[in-house]
Amino acid sequence: MKEELRQLYHASAKEVVQVDVPALRFLMIDGQGDPNTSAAYAQAVEALFSVSYAAKFSVKKAPQAIDYAVMPLESLWWADDMSAFAAGDKSNWKWTAMIMQPGFAADSLIDAAIADVRKKKNLPGLPKLRLEQFAEGSCAQVLHIGPFSEEGPTIRRLHDFIEARAVRSGKHHEIYLSEIRRTDPAKWKTIIRQPMKLRAGPS
Repeated sequence: MKEELRQLYHASAKEVVQVDVPALRFLMIDGQGDPNTSAAYAQAVEALFSVSYAAKFSVKKAPQAIDYAVMPLESLWWADDMSAFAAGDKSNWKWTAMIMQPGFAADSLIDAAIADVRKKKNLPGLPKLRLEQFAEGSCAQVLHIGPFSEEGPTIRRLHDFIEARAVRSGKHHEIYLSEIRRTDPAKWKTIIRQPMKLRAGPS
């Protein structure tokens, strides 16, 4: 699916590009707090991947079997006070952790995957899980290579690109392409995306 949606799940670190993001279907969990220390964020990630893999295996066992790779973890980030968000006060950050689901996995199959995981595991994040369509429309995105703590200059490049032609809208969006437990932080790859509202041209 990452190849079919290549323009959305591949990015260059060399340049910021504009993309149009259609409505896609995600498993989502909302929460608040520093992702580095928040048990809720870790629990959300565990629940999202558990159900996503359960859905994958169900699709693979169906009469018209389809095998696919589970999509990467993504997160939306914001705060009620965006000055605190910009200053890096992560204790007040709000987030939505999410994983995109393929269109050929019916809602009923996802529901069955959730029920199956619930039977096998007592996951605290599972009751907060929901399946939802999410569309961002016009966005700018760029690839950041390195630890999350060093995203600042990459984010400034992204914002400068937007401010030259549009205004920021929506929530800061990150797509985590690396397995961070197995990869050197210097090589972590994260797509950073920001929705934007294009300025109207001259009438």
